[in-house]
Amino acid sequence: MPADRTISDDSKIDAQGSTSNEPVRWFEKQYVAEMMGLLGPDTCRRLAIFDLPDGFRLTVIVPVYNECGTVADVLKRLRMTGLPLQIIVIDDGSHDGSSEILRSLADADDVTLLRHDHNRGKGAAIRTGIEAATGDVIVIQDADSEYDPADLRTLLQPLIEKSADVVYGTRYGHCDRQLSPWWHQAVNSLITILASVAIGPRLSDVETCYKMAGAEHFKAILPNLREDRFGIEIELTARWARLGLRFTERPIRYQHRWYDEGKKITWKDGVSALFCIAKYGLLRR
Repeated sequence: MPADRTISDDSKIDAQGSTSNEPVRWFEKQYVAEMMGLLGPDTCRRLAIFDLPDGFRLTVIVPVYNECGTVADVLKRLRMTGLPLQIIVIDDGSHDGSSEILRSLADADDVTLLRHDHNRGKGAAIRTGIEAATGDVIVIQDADSEYDPADLRTLLQPLIEKSADVVYGTRYGHCDRQLSPWWHQAVNSLITILASVAIGPRLSDVETCYKMAGAEHFKAILPNLREDRFGIEIELTARWARLGLRFTERPIRYQHRWYDEGKKITWKDGVSALFCIAKYGLLRR
């Protein structure tokens, strides 16, 4: 999708991402120049209004396991960002109808559909996605409705400015968010504190889905990635920290969902995260 494509508020966007009107102008060079003239560079930076390099493309890796109720909407919302995208969808052995929905969406030029014959886990799906990525920057996007793709623009800004090498979207420490259950935030905070002590970077949300970095940084650690499930969150962080990369965080919106709505992570994954902190942080495996 061209970088200067824009989507008006009243555009009708179907499951294939087609529109009947012109789009969001966030990354159009003329629009950025106009905003710089009207608002000034400091205000534009605060609003994440910035120019994209010529030929830039963002690869979005979307692991999917039984998300038939949300995956089509997630792809639609990704396209509404106005970013030039390569969307890599990994069907991780779904059996709820997600596979049929994905096959109907796979004809779009910006979608690459890959499939695992059986469920291998989020970490395995991410490795498959990294191998197929051809964009300049890679980000991970869950196929549920918890994360808002509109936040990708803000996450991308430090990488374009070259003020960071890795950007995490933090769900905590700011006011523009839905409040999660106390136990969910408490467990996440404990894991994040332990990971920060054992690994290095002082983060506020190590378990966040939104991890964005240059494609070269994803591919540099790909041969060493081992975790098949949610332990990939800790492993990615540890391996990037060992490379001496610069981390930063940006606030994101988050809509917590419950297990009867399809949430996959369980207390067992919390225990696994503790083992991964010891394995990749303290023992440096």
